[in-house]
Amino acid sequence: MRLSRVARVTLGTITALILAVVYMPLFVVFVNSFSTSTSLTWPPPGFTLEWWGRAFRNAGALEGVTTSLQIALASTAIALVLGTLVSLALQRHTFFGRDSVSLLVILPIALPGIVTGIALNNAFRTILDVRLGVLTIIVAHATFCIVTVFNNVIARLRRMGTSLEEASADLGAGVWTTFRLVTFPQLRSALLAGGLLAFALSFDEIIVTTFTAGAGVTTLPIWILDNLFRPSQAPIVNVIAVMLVFVSIVPIYFAQRLAGAEQLQK
Repeated sequence: MRLSRVARVTLGTITALILAVVYMPLFVVFVNSFSTSTSLTWPPPGFTLEWWGRAFRNAGALEGVTTSLQIALASTAIALVLGTLVSLALQRHTFFGRDSVSLLVILPIALPGIVTGIALNNAFRTILDVRLGVLTIIVAHATFCIVTVFNNVIARLRRMGTSLEEASADLGAGVWTTFRLVTFPQLRSALLAGGLLAFALSFDEIIVTTFTAGAGVTTLPIWILDNLFRPSQAPIVNVIAVMLVFVSIVPIYFAQRLAGAEQLQK
C-alpha cells in the first residue's frame, strides 16, 4: 500500500511526537547525571563526572545492585524451568482444563503490580507465616517472569510441530533422550530470549518488590526510590537510573535480535 505525501508526513510527525514524549524524560535524566547541581534542575548549570565516581563508591547503591542481580538471576532460573515445563505440558498434551491453566499462567503479568504485591504479601505473612526477605522476592518475581518464558517457548513449540519428536520416538529414543537431542536444541534461542526478558523484568521491578521485601532488603529500584528526594543524592540517583536503563536495554536488545534472527531463518 502506497501512502500519499501528506499521510507520510502526518504519520512521521505523530511518530516523532510519541517518541519524544517517551524518550525525552530519559534524556533529561541522562544529562542531569552529569550536572553540577545537587538538585533536579533544568537546564544544568554545568557538567561534571563527579557523581559517576560517587555512584560507583556508594555502598548502598552497590548493595542494591548485588541484591537485584541475585534476585533476577534466581527468579529467571526458576522461570526457565517452570515456564518450559508448563509450555511442554500445555502444547504437547490434551487434558481437561488446559485452557484454564493457560489463562492462569499468563494472568500474573496482566494483573496490576500492586494487586499482585498485596496478594503475595498476605499469602506470605498471613497464610504461610513466612518471613519476608530475599527468598519471598524471588518467588514473587518468578510468578510473572514465568510468563515471558512460557510465551516464547510455547510459540516455538507451535511452530516446531511434533514430526521430529515422533520420528525420534519411532527410532527407539526415550522421552529424555528426545528432549535432550531433538526438542531442546530447537528451543535454545527461545529460552535465551525468554530468559533475557525475564531478567530485565525482575531487575527493575519495584511495586511487587516493595510488598514482598523484608526489613533490611534493598534492591536497586528501592534504593533509587528511597534516595530520590534526599539532599545531594539526586545526581547519584540519576547516575544509577542511567545505569539501570542500560542494564534493562541490553537483554531486551539481544532478545529482539534473537527473535529477528529466527524470523529470517524461517
